[in-house]
Amino acid sequence: MAEDFGMIAWHEEGRWNVAELTHARDLGSIMDQLNSQATNGGAIALIAIGEDFFLVVRALGSHMQMMISDVTYALESDLASDLIEALDLPFPEEDDDSQPGGDIDLLSDLGMSAMELEALCDDPELFPDEQLDAIASKLGFGNQFAQFYEGQ
Repeated sequence: MAEDFGMIAWHEEGRWNVAELTHARDLGSIMDQLNSQATNGGAIALIAIGEDFFLVVRALGSHMQMMISDVTYALESDLASDLIEALDLPFPEEDDDSQPGGDIDLLSDLGMSAMELEALCDDPELFPDEQLDAIASKLGFGNQFAQFYEGQ
């Protein structure tokens, strides 16, 4: 997959729902779309930026949690740079190693630990869309993710 991909998932009436995330490269727009879709369990945005990196952004009420699979992409992507700034993380240097950043435990209450999420980020065999598929499957909406992704 060379194109960007973004979707929002939210849990309502006992089941997961998904919708397209428009403007996947604009952090403000992502946050606005999450807030407009938020339910009691919150809403989650899964965003793959080409074959480079992914973001997970979660809105729970007025609280926003965000993580990026590789902070070093802040050197070449405005979206990654905006996220690093919003999280008040140190800006990466040219020779920094690839590593995830942000709220790595943002899905732990839904059944995906920070350790599992970090292991996914560190897997060099997986592209961002495959990593997001694994996250969606772990959280219980893998089928909806696959149908939505194939429809793009």
